[in-house]
Amino acid sequence: MKAIGYYQPLPIDNAESLQDIELPAPVAGPRDLLVRVKAVSVNPVDTKVRKNAAPEAGQAKVLGWDAVGIVEAIGSGVENFKVGDRVYYAGSIIRPGANSELHAVDERIAAIAPKSLDDAQAAALPLTTITAYELLFDRLQVPKGGGEGQTLLITGGAGGVGSILIQLARQLTQLRVIATASRPETREWCLALGAHAVIDHSKPLAAELKAAGIGEVDMVASLTQTEQHYAQIIESLKPQGQLAVIDDMKVLDAMPLKTKCISLHWEMMFARSRFTTPDIAEQGALLAEVAALVDAGRIRTTANASFGTINAANLKKAHALIESGKAQGKVVLAGF
Repeated sequence: MKAIGYYQPLPIDNAESLQDIELPAPVAGPRDLLVRVKAVSVNPVDTKVRKNAAPEAGQAKVLGWDAVGIVEAIGSGVENFKVGDRVYYAGSIIRPGANSELHAVDERIAAIAPKSLDDAQAAALPLTTITAYELLFDRLQVPKGGGEGQTLLITGGAGGVGSILIQLARQLTQLRVIATASRPETREWCLALGAHAVIDHSKPLAAELKAAGIGEVDMVASLTQTEQHYAQIIESLKPQGQLAVIDDMKVLDAMPLKTKCISLHWEMMFARSRFTTPDIAEQGALLAEVAALVDAGRIRTTANASFGTINAANLKKAHALIESGKAQGKVVLAGF
């Protein structure tokens, strides 16, 4: 099968950072779906792994943790899918990625793709949807339909996770949603997705909140540059507030949270699939729930840039855009 992979961690402008290669087709395990991939999207995790994770000597590492495709075969223990189903999912960080014509994925973390979206539009959603959903309902533990009188601040609202988190919070809770953005186009993007207000994260957050008449907030979803904003986030949170974090930091000192008794939550959407937790099927269930919301017209795709077919040259362009920090919504690719 065709695939895109790499043999050593390299900067994206290196000719060998991502390569078009041929690999043997995967074989479905007992709980696996063997999927013919139709579309993928690119996430920051792709760039982080490519820059830091060295494959075994002589082996290619295939990235890609968002896919839409058609089930071509099923494992002996598969219960919920059949050949011919159109599915979407985010895969597992400890298995080969989906930048390949065929891909094996555990059925418990997959769902039937939204019928109202094309392949590329649907491929934008899984990883960021799982991250945002788990952050909101599992980590911050906001009840469905709850949150009345409380405010959620989302830093980096126009990114992939922020774009779906704004929508989930507006559609499934009563939270007041404040997003951060620093450019006119990203500000408008956040407002169009449903943010009640947008503040500028290139300025001190606490002062921006005060100027907007908001003041301290109950919860913060810190999605990017947490180290840079950490002191301002703490200042912006109410006593006994909650902070949920997803990005990678060299150091995270929790001691400054003590004075205000702020709780800290890590969200890592790969945890369930990596450790095959007893509730691993929650990921498939939440993707099915969101697919229904999409088809009901309540959630929209976050795809905002299409980079053509799935090949090394186009994936390099997508990686470069994400590494620039200028990406808005999601970057998608479709077809081989």
